[in-house]
Parts: sequence; C-alpha cells; structure tokens
Amino acid sequence: MITAMRRTGDTTEVITLEAARTSTGHDLLWLHFDTPDGDMLRALLTDHVPDTVVQALVAVETRPRCEPVDDGVLLNLRVPGVKGEDGGDVLVSLRLWALAKKVVTVSFRKSPVVETACAAMRAGELADPGDAIIALVGETAQRLDPVIADLGDDLDTVETTITPGTPFAVRRSVTRIRSQAINYRRFIAPQRQALDRLVILPLPWIDADERAAVRNAADRFARMAEELESVRERASVVQDELTALRAERIDSRSLQISIAAMIFLPLTFVTGLLGMNVAGIPFALEEWAFWGVTAFCIIIAAAIALWFVAKRWSSN
Repeated sequence: MITAMRRTGDTTEVITLEAARTSTGHDLLWLHFDTPDGDMLRALLTDHVPDTVVQALVAVETRPRCEPVDDGVLLNLRVPGVKGEDGGDVLVSLRLWALAKKVVTVSFRKSPVVETACAAMRAGELADPGDAIIALVGETAQRLDPVIADLGDDLDTVETTITPGTPFAVRRSVTRIRSQAINYRRFIAPQRQALDRLVILPLPWIDADERAAVRNAADRFARMAEELESVRERASVVQDELTALRAERIDSRSLQISIAAMIFLPLTFVTGLLGMNVAGIPFALEEWAFWGVTAFCIIIAAAIALWFVAKRWSSN
C-alpha cells in the first residue's frame, strides 16, 4: 500500500505519487510505502529520496537508530505490528526519513501505529514533520506501555502462586514471559537512545515544544526498558526457585523410595533364606511356622520403621 498526503495551510488531502513528485508550496508532504517488495520500493523511492537514503530505507535488517543526513534525519523505529500477522520480530521495523516539509516512511509489515498517524494526518492534526514523528513515537509508546505492564502482572501472578506443589508446567509460563521481555527490550532500549539523539540534533524544523514531546517519549521508552530488565531478572529468579522446588520434590520422593527399600530389604533376606528348596529348614513341618515367620517379618518391619521415625529421616 502506498499513501501520499499533503497539507497546505489548513487543508489536508490525499494525492497520487505523480502529484507528490511535483508538489510545491505545501507545509507537509508525507509519503508512506508499505510493501515487502524491496525492488519495488527502490523504484518508487528513487524519485523522492536521495540514493544514500534509499539504501537505508530498504535495508532488510534494521535496529532503532537516528542519523543526520544533510538537512534531514534518518530514523529507524520499532512499532507494534498487526496481531495475528506472520512475521519475524515481535515489533515491526519502521524506517523514516524526514526533512523540512517532507516525511517518507517505509515498512515491510503493517502496523496500527502508522494507520493511526496517517488518520491524524488526514484529519489535519499534523502540521509539520515534527508532528508526524511525535504522532508515531507517541502512539508506539501508548500501545507498548500496557503490553509491558501485562508482562509484569503475569509474572506477579506466577510469583504469588509458587508453592512446593506448583506444577512443572508453570515453568513454561515463566519462560514465555522472560522470552517476551528479552525480545521487547532488544528494540526498546536502543529506541530510547535513538530518540535521545534526535532531541539534540540541530534540526531547524523541530521546535522546542516538539523536542520536549520527543524527550517525554524517550523517557517512557526508558521506563519500559527498565521494567523489561526487571521482568527478565525476576523471571530468572522464579525459574531458579522452580528448579530448586523440583529438585526438592525429587529428593523427597527418592528418600521415600529409599526408606521403603531399606524396610523391605531385611524382609526379602528372611523370605529368601527360608524359601530355599533344601532340607534342614527349622520348623518347616510345624503348623504355626507360616504365621510365626509372618509375625517375625512384621516385627522387623515395624522396628525399622520406628527407627526411621525416631531419627526423623522421613522429614529431612
């Protein structure tokens, strides 16, 4: 999908790429290219973007960064994608090139953040490139904040339910939370750094109020990065605790099996000895012999069990 929008005075209109190529006198021209076809992107961007910028906008692997280019800025962001859409990373890469009166954005996957910002542009709420950048980073922070908070809440729930009888399946929940925290943090932390650099760049088309808004967005990403780091560390502690509980349960069961084996070991010896098919076994012809051996085995088992209880082996 290719979207071209132009704001002139108080009027905002959707135009064609051909009209955008020859557009003059506007206050803001925003071109958004949303397609996974790199060759098509190169062909479309050539008429609107310098060659040095085209290579950065169509790069396959990106990370959040901010680089000045001539009188403009190249800004790579990570924004939430569409739920249920197949893709690689948890966040969609959004490439942005901005200079006075012009913004060009490129994404290989759809994002509701871009759709919301484009809607704000069509509604006449964005007047310059600074407003467009603020709309994108502000909407990104707005959507990611509850997601990060939910990760912390999910981990809180797991922490409060951990008991010696906690099922091993809980480990999968903790692993999922930790994995998501790591995936989000690897993009959110450098995104904060990119926005911090954008604030200090001497760009004449970003005024003081817009710099303050970008700085506030950077602070929100910094808080999210700290929360993700906390979730990751807490998840590691919870995993260690679950591992310790599992080892304790295994040790307890092994001890119970060992106690049972030690109780029956002498009984097995007695029954094996008396069960030999040889002559000379004492009292073999007596009527009370079977019940006598049975009583003897019960007394031995009870004595060993009481000895274990007295030594408190079963509770260690």
